Amino acid sequence: MFINSFLSFGLFFLSAMLIVGLFLYLYALVTPYDDYKLIFQENNTAAAIGFGGAILGLCIPLYSALVSSVSYIDFLIWACVAMGIQLLFAFIIIRINVKFSFEKQIEKGAVSVGILMAFLSVCIGLLNAGSMSY
Repeated sequence: MFINSFLSFGLFFLSAMLIVGLFLYLYALVTPYDDYKLIFQENNTAAAIGFGGAILGLCIPLYSALVSSVSYIDFLIWACVAMGIQLLFAFIIIRINVKFSFEKQIEKGAVSVGILMAFLSVCIGLLNAGSMSY
């Protein structure tokens, strides 16, 4: 019994980590700027905060899917839904060029915009997680 529980834990945990890894890759494709260059080479705090918020925004509904799924397949489906919603949100919010541009401000390193992006991402994640608790 203990072995089965440990194997189930390992399967769910590793799958969740793979989904986070895939999200890290896809998020960088969704944003029009190079997240990794801004963060690791240019020390852009705004980009790091926004990216960190996006990761939290994904992990909150991932947690919800982990605790409320009835099977492994159920978890995978809801995890993909969570990732899709977070990526769609990032795509829309960053590429909208209305009065203020998230893209330009984050590239310039506007920390306040990075914080706003992070909070918006976490809010989307919370709403996403809440919607999964059926």
